[in-house]
Amino acid sequence: MNIYRGCTHGCIYCDVRSKCYGFTHPIEDVEVKENAVQLLDDTLRRKRKKMVIGTGAMGDPYQHCEQQLLLMRRCLEVILRHGFGVSVHTKSNRLLRDIDLLEQIHRRAKCVVQTTLTTTDDALSRIIEPHVCTTRERIDMLHALKARHIPTVVWLCPVLPHITDSSDNVHAIIDHCIEADVKGIVCFNMGMTLREGDREYFYQKLDRHFPGMKERYIAEFGNAYEVLSPHHEHLMREFRRRCGEAGIICTPDEVFARIQEFPERNRSLELPF
Repeated sequence: MNIYRGCTHGCIYCDVRSKCYGFTHPIEDVEVKENAVQLLDDTLRRKRKKMVIGTGAMGDPYQHCEQQLLLMRRCLEVILRHGFGVSVHTKSNRLLRDIDLLEQIHRRAKCVVQTTLTTTDDALSRIIEPHVCTTRERIDMLHALKARHIPTVVWLCPVLPHITDSSDNVHAIIDHCIEADVKGIVCFNMGMTLREGDREYFYQKLDRHFPGMKERYIAEFGNAYEVLSPHHEHLMREFRRRCGEAGIICTPDEVFARIQEFPERNRSLELPF
């Protein structure tokens, strides 16, 4: 379910800026699917089998304009009314406005909230994710969801080489996930991706905020699509070890399968997903 196309979060690493996605205007000029609620209602009414409705993969459902438009809240009301589950991926704590509906959906069917954590340094977060709530606010959101018994998943990606790829940062993020009782962490690798369109914008921001870093990236990675931290292997070993010790699912395919699985009947809120 995509109710917005584009994004006003301003993350300097955003892959959506890549030319392959076909944006013909700045992604900050968000397009709104004004009839999203009606389309969703019509679609779910015809579905014979209940399932988990995913949103946030192609555009955050809690854009700044959602504060006034309330499209996401109205869509959640539709999902609740039809007895479906929902998985919401957002970097915004605007989601807490709708925590009442999310809790009702989870009690009746299933709800999973996913968010992204890239750094525990709020000052750095303000540079690389300038128009979205800070890491601390996202962590507070995870704790608020924990209090309502709503399971959560964290995306530990992207990891920016020479910027957020320190062992201390990765371990600190995992510490926060453990404290918030996060059920799964998605981390494909300790790195990021760069494509035409995305790469140029990212390099402009490196020149502005991290002098000399662009030249370091060019020398080290060239035009590679996959850009891995030089500490990738060590950090991945530590990541898997910590998750295993904490009982956190960390294989992407397993996390996705657990998110998509729809319960045949109401189950205990104590079950992981």
